[in-house]
Amino acid sequence: MIQLHNVSLAYQKDATALNAIDLRIEKGEFVFLTGPSGAGKTTLLRLLYGALTPTSGQVLIDGQNVSRMPASQIPHLRRMVGVVFQDFKLLSNRTVFENVAITLEVLGWGRVDIGKKVMHTLRQMGMESKINLTTERLSGGEQQRVALARALVNDPKILLADEPTGNLDDANKNQILNIFKEANIRGTTVVVATHDRRLIEHAHKRLVILNKGEIVEQVEEETTQANQAQ
Repeated sequence: MIQLHNVSLAYQKDATALNAIDLRIEKGEFVFLTGPSGAGKTTLLRLLYGALTPTSGQVLIDGQNVSRMPASQIPHLRRMVGVVFQDFKLLSNRTVFENVAITLEVLGWGRVDIGKKVMHTLRQMGMESKINLTTERLSGGEQQRVALARALVNDPKILLADEPTGNLDDANKNQILNIFKEANIRGTTVVVATHDRRLIEHAHKRLVILNKGEIVEQVEEETTQANQAQ
């Protein structure tokens, strides 16, 4: 589903964000990217949805070479990739319903189908009672669930999330993790960038550790479960 072959990215000649990254994520996997601030987690995610182009190497998403994809094809790529940004990027003057519906409107869905799908997704998030509120009136945890609903409403093949539990309490973190797991069970490939060790320990999923733009370690799911049991 996701393959990176010898991928490097330099913003400037003396500033390398990623260096010689080789990574393969299979269809239906759930993977955490972790590492200190500046390790390259966000940069790697941005490569996966076509917001950045590597300086060298290849990025393949569902068999498509994103690193050589013309700009006109990037919107097509993003139809199968849901993204949850660190700062949510919600439209503060729009309602919860409108924020989630916009994903399907862009895809050309009809009004009736949009209404049904948006309400179904918001019920899954426990947000059906908030549909007419503008997002600026929501708590941080509620805004996060709206951002997740927007990313998942079209049943994407891939879900990317950048520090999705920052500034959330433990209860909200657990809710977000459960939503990720449910999406993964339905077949979505999930990639989460986080430095939240408690989230990683509770999830028992494959772990990819970055530092200074390089992958320094990969821990398989079975190993993380064994370590947690000790």
